[in-house]
Amino acid sequence: MRMNRPLYRFLTRWFVCSLGLWIAAGFLSSSISYDSRFRVIVIAGLILAVINVVIKPILVIFSLPAILLTLGLFMIIINGLTVFIASKLYESLHITNFWAAVFAGMVIGLVNYLVTAILDDTAEEKRA
Repeated sequence: MRMNRPLYRFLTRWFVCSLGLWIAAGFLSSSISYDSRFRVIVIAGLILAVINVVIKPILVIFSLPAILLTLGLFMIIINGLTVFIASKLYESLHITNFWAAVFAGMVIGLVNYLVTAILDDTAEEKRA
């Protein structure tokens, strides 16, 4: 059975967001807490994935001048803002300040890069 592409991409994004939040919470245990419940990370990852699909493109369009002026570095702030919004929407995920959310956004971005690279390599090997 073959999964359709948009659903596969969303499930991958959800997994990456959850994994990134879990890793970031490990690094910043004093600033990010989830009461050591796996369910909180999974639900927060889902909320973050939905925010990345719905709200993040709007944020990127409105902040395009800042993104161009900083040569893309402003995307780090946007990623942090999406994590911060997720923590405000789902209060079981506690992020103490905006800079902790920015760090979590950077970790999620790194995890996203690594997972995407692994999946692309795997897909390329299957085609060959």
